[in-house]
Amino acid sequence: MAPTAPSPRIVTRLVDGRVCAYDLAVDATGELSPAMTWQPSAGDDVVGHTAGADLRRAYYTTLDSVVCVTSKGAEVWRSEFEPRSDQRYGHRPSCALSTDGRTLWVYRPDAMADRGPDQWVTLDAGTGAVVAQAELETVGHGGEHLLHPGGDVVLLDIGEGQDGSVIHRASLSDAGMDLVRYPWSDRCLIALSPDGHHFMTVDHEQGDITLHTYPDGEPTLTLSVDAFGHDPDETFVEWSGGYLGQDTVIVTLGGETEDEEEWFRHYRVDTRADHTPTLFESHAENPYDLHPLGDSTWLTTAPSGHPIRWAAS
Repeated sequence: MAPTAPSPRIVTRLVDGRVCAYDLAVDATGELSPAMTWQPSAGDDVVGHTAGADLRRAYYTTLDSVVCVTSKGAEVWRSEFEPRSDQRYGHRPSCALSTDGRTLWVYRPDAMADRGPDQWVTLDAGTGAVVAQAELETVGHGGEHLLHPGGDVVLLDIGEGQDGSVIHRASLSDAGMDLVRYPWSDRCLIALSPDGHHFMTVDHEQGDITLHTYPDGEPTLTLSVDAFGHDPDETFVEWSGGYLGQDTVIVTLGGETEDEEEWFRHYRVDTRADHTPTLFESHAENPYDLHPLGDSTWLTTAPSGHPIRWAAS
């Protein structure tokens, strides 16, 4: 299989049991229609998914495997996680396709699946053969991959439940996987800036949001709950948000009313100015239904399950 052209503008959603891909390079707002859909193999319960930029193939994870399928529904290859796990909850493998389309990165939360240590694996996207593999010192429930805009590096945030969150970055070399673990267990990776020079984290205890330089992780801006005009004893920062643009981040705060009704609000922060937060109308239905794209647009979810794309005024 020839490598697909890089395209960070392809996003996927699981809608009505099918993996759907949307081409964000199309200048459109409103509810998006899938550019291509794929039917998973019979019996597969999809927990993670991605697709190639040429829309010929989709890749997805189940609790016990990672699979590649064509748009015609044919299974190209399947890589099983051995042994199969008897644990049905608490572990959700995830995957991401490299920007050149050659490599599939797969996080395997094997410790929670009683399979052994957690694994981060890279597979040949064309054949499913293992390219590189690293054993991780984590006990994660799931992991979120972020592709660096430079194209060679992938970041992985691993959630360990009440034990915190661990952030890794990796690239491939002739020797295998070059792996770096950031020196925190209490920060959740949220987003990379559009130019890749910064990244955003939220304190695992949900007390603040911090922007860091990439790759070293030095903090450049930290905003705690009280910077948004809220009581830190009653309000927390949600593990969501991101970069609306190169110099603008969206931060999500939440809490409960006196009647114990949950609420959330999104705030916009200009990182070049005095950092004064302003309310941001996201149209999101919940704190996690907001996905900034870095180009002054963002996604929420329609009742149909397909994404809605909004543009800042």
